Amino acid sequence: MTAALNTALLLALFCLMALHPPIPRHSHPFNLQFALGWWINEAPLVGLWWLIAGTIGTLINAESGFWWWAIAGLTAIDLLMLGWIMLRAHDARPALSDALARTFGPHAAMQFTRPHWWRLILPIISWRPDVRRVSNVRYGPHGRGNRLDVYHPRRRLRGKAAPVLVYFHSALGSKLLGSHPLIYRLAAHGWVCVSAGRRQFGASYADQLADARAALEWVRDNAAVFGGDPTRIVASGGSAGANLAATAGLTSTDVAAVVCLYGFYGRLGPGAEPTSPHQVIGPGAPPFLIVHGSLDTLVPSREARTFAASLDAASTAPVAYAELPGTQHSFDVFHSVRFQAVTDSVVRFAELVLDDTVGTDSVEA
Repeated sequence: MTAALNTALLLALFCLMALHPPIPRHSHPFNLQFALGWWINEAPLVGLWWLIAGTIGTLINAESGFWWWAIAGLTAIDLLMLGWIMLRAHDARPALSDALARTFGPHAAMQFTRPHWWRLILPIISWRPDVRRVSNVRYGPHGRGNRLDVYHPRRRLRGKAAPVLVYFHSALGSKLLGSHPLIYRLAAHGWVCVSAGRRQFGASYADQLADARAALEWVRDNAAVFGGDPTRIVASGGSAGANLAATAGLTSTDVAAVVCLYGFYGRLGPGAEPTSPHQVIGPGAPPFLIVHGSLDTLVPSREARTFAASLDAASTAPVAYAELPGTQHSFDVFHSVRFQAVTDSVVRFAELVLDDTVGTDSVEA
């Protein structure tokens, strides 16, 4: 009975941190409310299976009494909170649709797809048999810090060369984590996708930005080998990776568009300028899609809104900003209803700014 009580109490704490986390005034690399609430906000079905496995035996077999009723009551509350978390994930769809419609007009209406049910039960599995991964390709001289993975369809689609997505991971991540649901989905539908590592621990912002630029240069020179179009490169990233993607995109003619997910746009340490994308905003910026969570406890959403507003005021290219209700940091790690909607918006954004129709299937295969 103790184990069942502990399970119900822990799930209640996790759900509360997912539903109403304290939002700090300034950005932080890590905090407790993120650690407790992030995973269940993006993978609530995992929490549901844990709750059932941890309490069902006690609720069925134990005799009723004070502690039995306490566990039953907590379990019921947990179920209600998990249900609310699941329902509010659908709020991402109107937020993304409105963002594209505000930026591009009513013709930007998008068709949302549904993830396979089994991916929601096993949300960490992104591998697909129709996508080939070429791992640990060296793009620079700095050992393991200068390697990338290329994902491309095993069978190339006929017609023009495919658009290319280059993803830069967060400060505490690696090229094996972050946006794999997006990478595999786009690659399965004809894109060439690259997940680029970089020097991290002990490396300055200038070093990391140099690595990001070197990775983009490698992609420009080698995209055609994998069926990609070097003139249609989309730089993307999460958190600090979004910072690098934005800065590289704002200072490079090789980038056709930028997609920033839960980005941190402030200074990432001392060094030669630029040390943040704010310093290189200008009228020559490529089109941007910026997606952020309203409940981000590592980078408060107002910081993303400020960057998007500054960029929109200066740029002559489209800048679409979507703030997703009830969404934490790192929402691109798991397969979820929410991130499926984000991947749909990335596909539609690419159609609008790259004149592309690759990856527009009505269902996720």
